[in-house]
Amino acid sequence: MLAVGALLGAAGGASADGAGTKPSGAPTGDGAKALCKRAPKIDQRIDRILDRLNGDASQRGSIARLEQRVANAKSAGHTQIETYLDHRLTFRRSLVPTLESRQKDLTDVEKWCASHHDGAGS
Repeated sequence: MLAVGALLGAAGGASADGAGTKPSGAPTGDGAKALCKRAPKIDQRIDRILDRLNGDASQRGSIARLEQRVANAKSAGHTQIETYLDHRLTFRRSLVPTLESRQKDLTDVEKWCASHHDGAGS
């Protein structure tokens, strides 16, 4: 019992002294410099994901492959599996327009970065 009290007392003292990390407060900028730096990699990532989603049935993660799996489950009479995979297919299809929109927005960001010295003034 004494050991537990000593541990609790030590932990309480360590956390009450205020030496921990403090929040830095509100952001001072819009993060333009960091976004300009990350934009090329983000663009590559979006391209890679769209290529995978739009791939053929042999491509893991593609819409076509998931469509084939839904058809296979339906023909086998596995209705619960078909329903589950069909919901995944609906979500996967919804990713394409979202990613295409982000890619367009990112193109505009990259143009802005090029004309504003990679956001260095922000």
